[in-house]
Amino acid sequence: MKSKLAKLENHRAAPPLRTPTDLSAEAIEQVSAALNGLLADTFALYVKTKNFHWHVSGPLFRSYHLLLDEQAESIEGSIDILAERVRKIGGTTIRSIGQIASLQRIKDNDEEFVPAPDMLLELMSDNKAVIANFRAAHAVADKHDDVATASLIENFIDEAEKRCWFLFEATRGEGETAKE
Repeated sequence: MKSKLAKLENHRAAPPLRTPTDLSAEAIEQVSAALNGLLADTFALYVKTKNFHWHVSGPLFRSYHLLLDEQAESIEGSIDILAERVRKIGGTTIRSIGQIASLQRIKDNDEEFVPAPDMLLELMSDNKAVIANFRAAHAVADKHDDVATASLIENFIDEAEKRCWFLFEATRGEGETAKE
């Protein structure tokens, strides 16, 4: 039985943007599609988090402003990693705002004013949705024995769970919101 490394070494030069990999064409297509969906969601969540960061108001302004900035930084840090993973496996990634809009599952919020507690609850809900989408993508990676993608996704699930936890705790004492 030949090793995967030998398979890569004997591979002819790949066409442009087709990084050599031992994953099947079906795996590349399915994992890339799953990662591009996550990437679009991540961009959407990043922009929404920054939107709320810029527009938060109220007595807890400083605390919420800093919390949302930290969370946006965490989210932004995963964008390049997700995109580069698509390229590492031989796929192509999103190329435009329009493509992000067509793939994103996180809804934008264009309201002129959103009360701070509602911002936090909406972001907590969005992070829960992102976690579910990461888990679904993990299943795709597992199906194709793509352990590197699965490993990255596990880290991003942990980060999103931490964001949910912080958002949940920040909403405690906001009346009924603690039941979310």
